[in-house]
Amino acid sequence: MPEMRIDCPVCHKKNSAVSDTKTVKIPYFGEVMESSIICEACGFKHSDVMSLEQHDPARHSLKINKDNLSSRVIRSQSATVSIPEIGIKVEPGPKSQGYVSNVEGVIVRFKDATQRALTLFDDEESQSNGKKVFNELDKILNGDLEVTLIIDDPFGQSKIMDLKSVETHLSEEELKHLKTGFTIIDNDSEE
Repeated sequence: MPEMRIDCPVCHKKNSAVSDTKTVKIPYFGEVMESSIICEACGFKHSDVMSLEQHDPARHSLKINKDNLSSRVIRSQSATVSIPEIGIKVEPGPKSQGYVSNVEGVIVRFKDATQRALTLFDDEESQSNGKKVFNELDKILNGDLEVTLIIDDPFGQSKIMDLKSVETHLSEEELKHLKTGFTIIDNDSEE
């Protein structure tokens, strides 16, 4: 689908946003749909990546070091991303977005989120913990700390593109504890 001009969903200025949707084939992963909206008036940006293929639930893990910061990462909107050694985890929510990046980009996303969280913390312990996590993320980017990047995806649409990444099947028990970011209405439940 070619780029098209639309009204911005945030500032509502007529024809101020460019909407683009395209299908891309990612080697070893499959076909994905990338979509983006960028408003030239207010600066609003939204992007998403959605797999067009179905896969089994999977966990992808990779020991991060200075040599694999450029390894490709595909994170679907339903995936949980974590680095257990420093106690950081991002679970999907209703507005969760997928993305294609690299390991360094994932760490930078964690840093940005930690920086935003630091502005919200008002107690000393939370500030201290947030600063510790922020400093450890810097160490990872500088190659001074080796940790494990884990992506758990109940729909199997995420991947870490590195020869040393490990893919394992998620058990039914593990799946029960994962958030998907989707609202599910169960009409068959008993009242």
